[in-house]
Amino acid sequence: MYFNNCLVMVFLAAPCSAMAYHHDSRRIFVGQDNGAIMEFHISEDFNKMNFVKTYPAHQNRVSAVIFCLGVEWVISTGHDKCVSWMCTRSGNMLGRHYFTSWASCLQLPHPFILFFLKGSVASLWWDPVQRLLFSGASDHSIILWDIGGRKGRTLLLQGHHDKVQAICYIQLTRQLVSCSADGGIAIWNMDINREEAPQWLESDSCQKCEQPFFWNIKQMWDTKTLGLRQHHCRKCGQAVCGKCSTKRSSYPIMGFEFQVRVCDSCFESIKDEDRTSLATFHEGKHNISHMSMDISRGLMVTCGSDRIVKIWDMTPVVGCSLATGFSSR
Repeated sequence: MYFNNCLVMVFLAAPCSAMAYHHDSRRIFVGQDNGAIMEFHISEDFNKMNFVKTYPAHQNRVSAVIFCLGVEWVISTGHDKCVSWMCTRSGNMLGRHYFTSWASCLQLPHPFILFFLKGSVASLWWDPVQRLLFSGASDHSIILWDIGGRKGRTLLLQGHHDKVQAICYIQLTRQLVSCSADGGIAIWNMDINREEAPQWLESDSCQKCEQPFFWNIKQMWDTKTLGLRQHHCRKCGQAVCGKCSTKRSSYPIMGFEFQVRVCDSCFESIKDEDRTSLATFHEGKHNISHMSMDISRGLMVTCGSDRIVKIWDMTPVVGCSLATGFSSR
């Protein structure tokens, strides 16, 4: 489905690499690949973005931006291995601090979240109410980490075709909004009792037909058979061969919106209603590298390496009544 409710679209001189949107003041700070940060102000009717000023923050790509209204500072980090803070009133540089390597994110007021941002993780969202941490990664998946007392329970969500670069959890409606590098926008229904994906089991032979896998030299010699390649059923986690896992099925309750490999017995246990999607998918036709939600107004701001900043009206897909927390603009 093409996501056609874009309110504003602005083209920039360089690819967007980071963004900060301050909802109350309607100010947007966009970091770019050339090291500059551009400030825009959104009009009251949300139909226009007015350029304010450019901040020469870095000598290389901007990787993260934060705006602090109380002190009128824009804080950023970039690939030039420094953190800088600039005054938004004067546009002057207030200070810099250099590191031995470049940082990938800034997070306030929860600095412990920085610990999780490593490896292939590209985006984070912390929900302080339910104490849930959502992470999006370059393997196209999203993981929900339940920090609030369920003993580390995790949920896996797979519905994107490219790396997940921006996520936002709307606590009022129990919906997760995620955006990927190919322009895909997904709205996940989290107000249901989802199943946790199983841990993959290890075995030297197929746990269905007991045929040896190709590294099981002893059993291959004893049975005079060739070893088979190992696979895993996404529903039960058992190690199976290709002959015992010829079926593919979606299983949204476990987060698999696409068809994945399942063993033949699990395939028979999945009913047609179990394949009903628990997310809606939209095509933004826009490379999305960063996203920010104005939940009170039902607006979403996105920027991307395609040098485009867009403002979206999200109320048709995430709710628009006072009961869900959104107010009219």
